[in-house]
Amino acid sequence: MVKISVYGAKVICASCVGMPSSTETFEWLQAAIGRKYPEYAFEFQYVDIFEEQDNEEQREFAARVIEEDLFYPVVLVNQEIVGEGNPRLKDIYAEIDKYIT
Repeated sequence: MVKISVYGAKVICASCVGMPSSTETFEWLQAAIGRKYPEYAFEFQYVDIFEEQDNEEQREFAARVIEEDLFYPVVLVNQEIVGEGNPRLKDIYAEIDKYIT
């Protein structure tokens, strides 16, 4: 199964003013990926980088987003970063295709 992770925050990144929020991006990705690949099941997860995480992997990557000053939301496909700030569907689809074709 392909796992799509979005790391973001309730507050829009200072460099991303005027772009959709992290949660809006997450919802948009779910809809777009579902339309493009209706025959596949995906695991979607949203992680708020400023909230406490129980999962070690999520906690470490959330810290990385903050420490490395990545533009959020950060989109990962199976732990591979495919977009930051304003992710492009073309890039996300290309990474998904590696796992399902």
